[in-house]
Amino acid sequence: MNKIQSSFKLSSSEFELNFDKTYWENRWQNNEIGWDIGHPSPAITDYLDQYENKNASILIPGCGNAYEAEYLIKKGFSNITLIDISPKAVEKLKEKFITIPEVKILCTDFFTHQARYDLVIEQTFFCAILPSKRTDYVNHASELLNDNAKIIGVLFNKEFNQPNPPFGGSIIDYKNLFEPFFTIKKMEECYNSILPRKNSEVFINFIKKMT
Repeated sequence: MNKIQSSFKLSSSEFELNFDKTYWENRWQNNEIGWDIGHPSPAITDYLDQYENKNASILIPGCGNAYEAEYLIKKGFSNITLIDISPKAVEKLKEKFITIPEVKILCTDFFTHQARYDLVIEQTFFCAILPSKRTDYVNHASELLNDNAKIIGVLFNKEFNQPNPPFGGSIIDYKNLFEPFFTIKKMEECYNSILPRKNSEVFINFIKKMT
């Protein structure tokens, strides 16, 4: 299957912005991590409670403090990979999971990472990349996933109209982006969002189509 082409065009402001390794490292060094809710998302933990394959290879991109990984370990999952582009974030993760061999931690760029997974957990990574890179995200996620593997998690169902992350979107936007490679099993208003994000998230469950 050919890669989908981006339908997003860079605005003049996007040409001036570069949300790269330096940007995110500065955010971590200055403790500017307003996306951090201090615990795993209830929508994600509720899903993981009924996910039966404890040996599934799981990727959490842009994982931050990786509370979802802590929850996975408690539930007996054994093959978890965490990716973050910030060395400071990765340093903290390696300290947190130093005695847990089931968790692999990489300081790398999601868009260059190569491996195969059964499940990608999406928390606040998608909203942190420029909208113009979202088709690259979909293309690369498809490459990383085995056939019939899944992306699950939460996406913002609102627009922020700002030059910095987070960047929002709508169900229609996401449907157009993901459908070429994924069957949309679920994409609906998230009933168990945390209070500050109530009525502004959708829960997603996308299944990679056979290649």
